[in-house]
Amino acid sequence: MPEDREPKQTGSPTGGATADASYTERLVTLEQSGIKRLLPTQAPYRWNLRRLNLGRVLDVGCGIGRNLQNCGPDSVGVDHNEASVATARARGLTAYTAAEFEADPELSRPGAFDSLLVAHVLEHLSPETCKELLTSYLPSIRSGGKVVLITPQEAGYHSDPTHVRFVDFDGLRALAEEAGLRIDRTYSFPLPEAAGKVFKYNEYVLVGLVP
Repeated sequence: MPEDREPKQTGSPTGGATADASYTERLVTLEQSGIKRLLPTQAPYRWNLRRLNLGRVLDVGCGIGRNLQNCGPDSVGVDHNEASVATARARGLTAYTAAEFEADPELSRPGAFDSLLVAHVLEHLSPETCKELLTSYLPSIRSGGKVVLITPQEAGYHSDPTHVRFVDFDGLRALAEEAGLRIDRTYSFPLPEAAGKVFKYNEYVLVGLVP
């Protein structure tokens, strides 16, 4: 589901608690403004997540919880941005900062989750940091569990100045293979890939399986 998200390593494009809070406020404002407030624009993305049958999800880079609220009731979100985590919690979601997650032995124990979701995060990171982020959370996913990676297509990528790297199907496959995942499928959502040149909410989706 499209959402401006902050990666694990940086709280906001400029950094710092004040910037984190400002960034989170912008996310909430965008979510409640214009056509998004009047029409069920997120319905296709909710359906896409639910049809994947992800079970208990670890949502890394959860932001204010737009995806997390459509995951199983025992799912957990992680984000570096403390303001975003606070907003997600205020919505009744279970969310932690990266430091809180890592310090909790029950949360971070091996195989504690059925699936890992990393949506609209990788385009903010270098290849090396993407690999580090993915491999640091993979131990928390059970054997046979799913890993879902989602990135924006061309129009979406160019719509956000905080994006630093375009990650298409080739980039997603390379990352998944380097992390030792078995690729189950890749697909363009909600429209064919050609639409991604003009429709900024079109996404690349990869579903991988943990050995």
